[in-house]
Amino acid sequence: MKKPPKRSGRPSGPPNRRVAALVYDGLCTFEFGIAVEMFGLPRPELAQWYEFGLCAVDRGPMRAAGGMRVMAEGGLEQLAAAGTIIVPGWRGIDAAPLAALLQALRAAHERGARLLSYCSGVFVLAATGLLDGRRATTHWRYAEALAQRYPRIRIEPDVLYVDEGQLLTSAGSAAALDLSLHLIRRDFGPEVANSVARRAVVPAHRDGGQAQFIQSPMPAQGDGLGKLLDWMRRHLDQPLPVSVLAERARMSERTLLRRFEEATGCSPKQWLTHERLGRARELLEGSDMGVERVAEVCGFGSTDTLRHHFRQHLQLSPARYRERFALQR
Repeated sequence: MKKPPKRSGRPSGPPNRRVAALVYDGLCTFEFGIAVEMFGLPRPELAQWYEFGLCAVDRGPMRAAGGMRVMAEGGLEQLAAAGTIIVPGWRGIDAAPLAALLQALRAAHERGARLLSYCSGVFVLAATGLLDGRRATTHWRYAEALAQRYPRIRIEPDVLYVDEGQLLTSAGSAAALDLSLHLIRRDFGPEVANSVARRAVVPAHRDGGQAQFIQSPMPAQGDGLGKLLDWMRRHLDQPLPVSVLAERARMSERTLLRRFEEATGCSPKQWLTHERLGRARELLEGSDMGVERVAEVCGFGSTDTLRHHFRQHLQLSPARYRERFALQR
């Protein structure tokens, strides 16, 4: 399989802009709608966009959730020309994909196409064998079944999405939006991804490693802990040890740690690192601020610490991140 040529400067789209979304009997309507919203709507404000089409897995008309019927202009032959193929859920985790579909997906991957699965669609990719030895995710309800049936896949059950280059998988339902925006960001850069997110009225970026869910709801803004989180966001440049946070929240340190983890799913230190990384990314993308100053205002203290966290969480240095994602000014 040929490797795609390296490109320099801001990303301007994938070499092959054709996107094919699978349509099948028992179609998951919400996941399919996300594929259309993210990749299929015309975007006249952009010079170039994806060329979106449907690929029928079964003979139509096909049933979709909610009582609808769906038709598609082409069948599996559509996959031969696609640069990106989306599996928007699947008709059931116990429904075996057709051999012809699996063969077409393997052939597409071999010639360099990207394969995306939303939610239960990962079971289709898993059946191809292409995920063996790789990381993948799915809806948390299906993670155990996926692990039992495909033990060679390195399953990450708690994340929103996983990007393995040509193979990308998302957790359930709305996480498909996060994965789609991530790929748009990869293809066209943050400015375009932000524009798409604004039009869809969704957050522009949620990191793939973010947990799918937490056991307890986030505290309301009027709640004492909610006020503390708001205050912490406004003071990311300060050290913020647990003793300071506990005093601010008028709790003992032990009570604060317990309530914080119940509400957010992580420790104050982990939460602060995530928030500081997010702020650093914003500054690197949208300002001319030097890396040393970014480290200072985001509370990392030194460029070495900033570089450490960027490499650990994003596999990029701050300078390389800015080079790849900085907005044109």
